[in-house]
Amino acid sequence: MRADAFFEAVTALPVAAFETILPEGGLVVVAPHPDDESLGCGGLIAQALARGRSVRVVIVSDGCGSHPNSKAYPHDRLRSLREAETVAAMAALGLGAEHIHFLRLPDGGVPSEGPQAEAAAARIADIAREAGARAVFVTWRHDPHCDHTASAAIVDLAQAHLPGSAFYAYPVWGWTLPPEREVGAAPSGYRLAVEAERAAKRRAVEAHASQVSGLIEDDPAGFQLQPAMIDRLTGPYEWFIALPD
Repeated sequence: MRADAFFEAVTALPVAAFETILPEGGLVVVAPHPDDESLGCGGLIAQALARGRSVRVVIVSDGCGSHPNSKAYPHDRLRSLREAETVAAMAALGLGAEHIHFLRLPDGGVPSEGPQAEAAAARIADIAREAGARAVFVTWRHDPHCDHTASAAIVDLAQAHLPGSAFYAYPVWGWTLPPEREVGAAPSGYRLAVEAERAAKRRAVEAHASQVSGLIEDDPAGFQLQPAMIDRLTGPYEWFIALPD
């Protein structure tokens, strides 16, 4: 299926109540980089917490690829900054820092297979079991970023450790794919209405100041989320594509 047709179908997925997507138990959101959790699942996280569900967020990479040429923010300082931004972002949604886990795999080099990927999958499964999670959400495997694809592959590995759990993909950069790109079968899944959570979600995204503002001034080639992308992902719906068992 072409990407343009696929995303036309994604935008037409049925609107479902939170309890339809996750009838019971908690959830784990797996994000390749600090900010993906807010962009893709901020409303979901807020709704889960409002219902008293347990939520865990797993950040897979260290996030240090966003501004590799900054002298003011060398690797360790940038990693600390991005982790602090994630804690602030999740606080805006009501999630405590103790429920955020940083795997610190290399940004731009997250493995899809091998011992590191297996270890990451086992860690995610442990976190899910500890939280009583019945669903795991991860970036879509066709998102055009290697770490998004690798994070999806790691969650594929984790499925074997979590029988009976549901798995969903959330697109982030997939919306920017060329329309003719082939992305596989038509999607199934749900849209979640997040109008009531939009303001909190926007605050969570904006807490990632290094990614949305000129905070880091000495790397002009560094990454910046564009306003149009933020607007697209902080609209009235979030989209969750059901993954096969």
